[in-house]
Amino acid sequence: MLKISELALMSEQYIVSARKYRPQVFDTVVGQEHITTTLKNAIKTQHLAHAYLFCGPRGVGKTSCARILAKTINCENPTSEMEACGECSTCISFKENSSFNVFELDAASNNSVDDIRRLTEQVKYAPQHGKYKIYIIDEVHMLSTAAFNAFLKTLEEPPAYAIFILATTEKHKILPTILSRCQIFDFKRIQTEDIVKHLASICAKENMQSENAALHIIAQKSEGCMRDALSMMDRIAGFSAGNLSYAQVVEHLNILDAEAYFKLSDMLLSKDIGSSLLYLDEILQKGFEGDLILNGFAEHFRNLLLSKDGRMARLIDLPEEHKRNYFNHAQLIPQAYVLSALSLLNDAEIGYKNAINKRMHLELALIRLCYLTDLTTPSQAISDGDFQKKKPVNEPSILRNEGVKETVSIKEETVISPVREDADNYQPKPILQAPENVVKTEREPKLQNAALEEKKPTKGPPPKRKGSSLSALQQDIVAHSGAAEAVVMTQESADALFQEYKDSLKGFSHELPAVAQLNMIQVKCFSGDELQFVCNSEINLAYGQNKSSDFREFCNNKIGIKNLRITTFLDETALPKEPQVKILNKMETFELMVAQNENLLHLKNALNLNVDY
Repeated sequence: MLKISELALMSEQYIVSARKYRPQVFDTVVGQEHITTTLKNAIKTQHLAHAYLFCGPRGVGKTSCARILAKTINCENPTSEMEACGECSTCISFKENSSFNVFELDAASNNSVDDIRRLTEQVKYAPQHGKYKIYIIDEVHMLSTAAFNAFLKTLEEPPAYAIFILATTEKHKILPTILSRCQIFDFKRIQTEDIVKHLASICAKENMQSENAALHIIAQKSEGCMRDALSMMDRIAGFSAGNLSYAQVVEHLNILDAEAYFKLSDMLLSKDIGSSLLYLDEILQKGFEGDLILNGFAEHFRNLLLSKDGRMARLIDLPEEHKRNYFNHAQLIPQAYVLSALSLLNDAEIGYKNAINKRMHLELALIRLCYLTDLTTPSQAISDGDFQKKKPVNEPSILRNEGVKETVSIKEETVISPVREDADNYQPKPILQAPENVVKTEREPKLQNAALEEKKPTKGPPPKRKGSSLSALQQDIVAHSGAAEAVVMTQESADALFQEYKDSLKGFSHELPAVAQLNMIQVKCFSGDELQFVCNSEINLAYGQNKSSDFREFCNNKIGIKNLRITTFLDETALPKEPQVKILNKMETFELMVAQNENLLHLKNALNLNVDY
């Protein structure tokens, strides 16, 4: 049988790195300089608080800092940098876990009121050796509400020799009354570079061969947790016999290598669907899940996007040799393709969980990426559907109205045609006369015949000359078209034009909200070429500003006013208010009834009645 000494020797042969290289002084804490510096200055100036709260993610040094603080403030011979000496009796007893001044409590298993009551009873006794009694309560958020309330008074006014150090990963679960009694220190996630340096120093102490890219992958997968990084390094060291290479780390951690994404992206850019799907099958055969592939591929395109700008290189969490590969590859891919690929992969990753055939969902995403180059162009043209939506609806109502015939008279045709740019200097000829120096075309007889037909009496009722003010205005303009006078807008014609413009919009369902808002707008004519939209609300004003340009073009097509100016004005009192109904009292009601029938007054006097107020 083995002796006890041999068993103890065997048990000491191996200690996991997370325990073996646990920080013992402030300077060995990695990535938390903002906290260690503050604590050392507090010890140096004797400004120690009676309660501390260390909060932050897992594995970033909260409990380690609590133990170091407890050891340092009781050290008999601290160094000039306020570090524990490690040689005095207090430091030795702390190292051997035999100190009577430091009490460590796990709140996850001691979360009742009775546990807190026993702790508060111990606080009453002063330390027999040393200056302070330190109580470290780990995972303090696990205490019950009753236990928190029982702990409040002691935490607020403890004895001068008692110091409480609370540690938690879930600060939001702690009562605000507890938070207000503590000095709070927020621990942050450890940066990847700091983890890599710490792992490299441990590999040097353990005589292990390691590649910087391999350590970087371990640090990246640990997500800022030093304990997880050390655990992964121990596991991989046992797998690779102490040789940490990049290939072995990628294989052991089941990570899809960046070279795989480079190869797959090259196939997609060359539109080689067959090779990309076969390579995808090869990746799936290795045991990689589809969501992992989509996530890694999206990260790949993100790195390509960031590599296009040297200022954003620090945002890429990769080894230096991999950054160079991404930079060279990013120069060959258009930025529009990268952005579109990111959007497509993001949508594919979101829909992956709900996909029934997950493999087909993944393959369809790759096929879309193959043909993405055909969809991403330097200039985005407006599609036909968008053009139909944005097409101005200012066509003449005579062409859209179902109740009017499609044939247009010569006079109406001249009114609808746009005004020449040189209208001020242009002297138009009469419509039915052809220019003298122009050879007559086939249209001239038709025009003459049309003019003669207009003079012939018709059997039906005569056309309405003044059916509306707008049509009358058009006919007046046509009748005086031979003159070079400019068209002048009047209030009557402005109201008629605005009403016809609103009627033209009613045929489109998507314009009905605009019609409702335009009905609440009043049009005021200030001069022959200036109109004003008087709006009664902010929404009304927005619609008026949006439709003013369309109405201006509508007026130009209808009566030829090209330089029409339209301004919008907000007046909340623009709508006519409804008359208020006056409430009459009984006397006023009686007087009103007497005014309608005088016999009521005679009846009142005959019977000697009074009006009841």
